[in-house]
Amino acid sequence: MDKEKLPHSQSALILGIVSIFTACCCFNIIGIIIGFIGLNHAKKATAIHNEDPNQYDGINNAKTGKTTSIIGIIVGVVSLLWLIYIMSTGEWDVMIEQYQQMIEEQM
Repeated sequence: MDKEKLPHSQSALILGIVSIFTACCCFNIIGIIIGFIGLNHAKKATAIHNEDPNQYDGINNAKTGKTTSIIGIIVGVVSLLWLIYIMSTGEWDVMIEQYQQMIEEQM
């Protein structure tokens, strides 16, 4: 008997990977939100699999999606806290000035 693909497992994996990318490279809030959505999909997939383990295949995608979503959430929270710290201490202005100097030197 062929096993069916586990619903939500592949989307959990994709959302987990996207959450890491967006937490690192884009806006960290978006990475946190996508991480929680991926975590929710992994939870749904695990619940479906636990109801009838012999019917579905793909629990590894759900487990990996859960792990990558958690990593994306942690990276997003740490980078958000770092951004808040930088802005509250006044280092933000120094970073912007250094960035502008680097751009002027390149031109």
